[in-house]
Amino acid sequence: MIGVFDSGLGGLSVLAAIARALPQADLAYFADTAHVPYGNKEDGFIRARVLAIGRHLVERGCKLVVVACNTATAAAVQELRHALHGVPVVGVEPGVKPAAQSSLSRRIAVLATESTARSERLARLVRDHAAHTRVQVVPCPGWATRVETLQLDDDAFIAEVRERIAPLLADGTDRLVLGCTHYAFLVPILAPLVAGRAELVDVAEAVARQVMRVAGPAGKGKAQLELLASARPEQLRAALPALGLGWLAERSHSIRLVAARDG
Repeated sequence: MIGVFDSGLGGLSVLAAIARALPQADLAYFADTAHVPYGNKEDGFIRARVLAIGRHLVERGCKLVVVACNTATAAAVQELRHALHGVPVVGVEPGVKPAAQSSLSRRIAVLATESTARSERLARLVRDHAAHTRVQVVPCPGWATRVETLQLDDDAFIAEVRERIAPLLADGTDRLVLGCTHYAFLVPILAPLVAGRAELVDVAEAVARQVMRVAGPAGKGKAQLELLASARPEQLRAALPALGLGWLAERSHSIRLVAARDG
């Protein structure tokens, strides 16, 4: 079984990519909805949650763990790999490298949570892969929460997104990196705003390919999906069709409220 987790609904975009890449794999998805969002929380708190959830998934039988959250990856993926010695851990990082490599204007922007925006891990990605590219890191407070509440068709929010994106496009930015897995569900809003001027860069498919490479026996099973949450588990199944993932609901065989304690 492969375990995938996020602070809430955002990691479902990564889960869907993994389910498409490994259609027979048994999957467990943990949404830490008691503590969503992670983007405005301190790194120490995020690390405690990452370690607790990672250990919990392994205790449930997961042979591979995917940190389907940019904020959690930046804050704690190395600590989780150390704690889960012998269990492969795949993290999610903003697609700075592919954006910089494909940019024609040499100007890219990373849309991110506050925590990811200030992280050393993102700064290192920029140094290592975009040294000759102008990179603007743009914190987007509240965007992940919009996805969590499924309030994606609000005119005021769409106007806010437009105001955040317009200066980047005016400056010649031609690649917008989705630096939070929640933002994949904002593509219906973002795509029309950048059409013909910039491309959106998401890494869900790249993460799924890495999972395929390291999954081994964990990639084979009965195509079952277990949905777990630290609060309001019933919202997980309800969110799937709302986010265009109704096909995953057919794969789900159980939904449970699970307490993953800190530490």
